Amino acid sequence: MAIFPFIFIGKKTYKFNQSLINHEKIHLRQQVEMGVLPFYLWYGIEFIIHWVRIGDADAAYHQISFEKEAYGNELDLNYLRGRSFWCFLKYL
Repeated sequence: MAIFPFIFIGKKTYKFNQSLINHEKIHLRQQVEMGVLPFYLWYGIEFIIHWVRIGDADAAYHQISFEKEAYGNELDLNYLRGRSFWCFLKYL
């Protein structure tokens, strides 16, 4: 989990998982762009909208634009170097 400026990792073995760390760094960038509170407010609203629409919490989580961007680019360790401002909007 990422809450600017920190990344919280549940298991010690995960701290060596580069794609997981990159995923969370993408969330940190999103939070810097929006501000932490607006990020989580938008995140929560998107989750609720998708949950009501789909009826499944796990599927709703994966439909959140922030998560789509992070999951879609977590394997590209150079992604943040070329990422454009508010890039998550293309995942709406």
